[in-house]
Amino acid sequence: MVNFIEAQKPLLSRLMKMAGLRPIEVELEPGTTMHVWAPKHHVGKKGTTISPLDPAAAGGKKPGGSKKRRSPESRPNVVLIHGFAAEGNVTWQFNFGVLVSRYNLYIPDLMFFGKSSTASADRSPDFQAACVAGALARLGVARCDVVGFSYGGMVAFKLAEARPELVRSLCVSGSVVAMTDAVNRETMERLGAGSSAELLMPETLKGLKALLSISMYKKMWFPDRFYKDYLKVMFTNRKERMELLQGLLISTMDAKIPVFQQKIMLLWGEEDKIFDIELAKKMKEQLGDKCFLYGIRKAGHLLHVERPCAYNRQLQRWLAYVNSAAAGGGDKASC
Repeated sequence: MVNFIEAQKPLLSRLMKMAGLRPIEVELEPGTTMHVWAPKHHVGKKGTTISPLDPAAAGGKKPGGSKKRRSPESRPNVVLIHGFAAEGNVTWQFNFGVLVSRYNLYIPDLMFFGKSSTASADRSPDFQAACVAGALARLGVARCDVVGFSYGGMVAFKLAEARPELVRSLCVSGSVVAMTDAVNRETMERLGAGSSAELLMPETLKGLKALLSISMYKKMWFPDRFYKDYLKVMFTNRKERMELLQGLLISTMDAKIPVFQQKIMLLWGEEDKIFDIELAKKMKEQLGDKCFLYGIRKAGHLLHVERPCAYNRQLQRWLAYVNSAAAGGGDKASC
């Protein structure tokens, strides 16, 4: 029997290729490979694997030694980092289309999502951030604006903290700078979940329905067949992903808010039940004057899926603003 969720992936891949993106396997080191959707000037139509010993590919040049890039050099680079429930192309399927004509778009799959894998035992968000940075370096990206959702937002914060020369700005939704014991405990108690693994890695239809129910503002009905197909496809690498969740947790006593050099937009669903808008307001105060907050009405945790037009509109305004500011257009956000 055809899996409905699996069946849509070839269509989604075709749409992304029609938009000018190509899938690339970037070998960061032996045993660690990151899958990235990237602008087509990096590869041929059938894709390729970029190894650590492939400087020509890392510089964004076409195989065969051509010195000319097909992508306009004036385009800014934008990186979209997915959350915990799906890999990059599935997460951003309603969003990449409005960005791809103006920006060089990069959509990585984090380790143990999609086709990305590693032999390393490191499960921390710092490691995920280092892998993203390594893949971008192999693709010749020296400066970029990063967009992160949920788990991807935590990775984005780590990337911005560790590599300020790489990350120019951040746009984060439904996330925290760090998942402390206190934040995790309060969140699980409020949602009635025993643990983050129980909530985010459901094994039953009931568990998946509960996850989607708290993730969206508007209750949506799907047939059980849809949920069963989703469970089979989206929650693979269960052992490793549970280890990733454990790798997120840090002691509340050890938690410190970094001083970020970047401008940061917190783009939030006002009805987010997982990380509510009050938490976002507190984060804004902690992150200082370079941080902005915009709430989207009638949207929950999955705001980019639930209200993609509103999300895309604000994301485009943010990216236009940071590009204008970088070009000397001023410091006041128009978002």
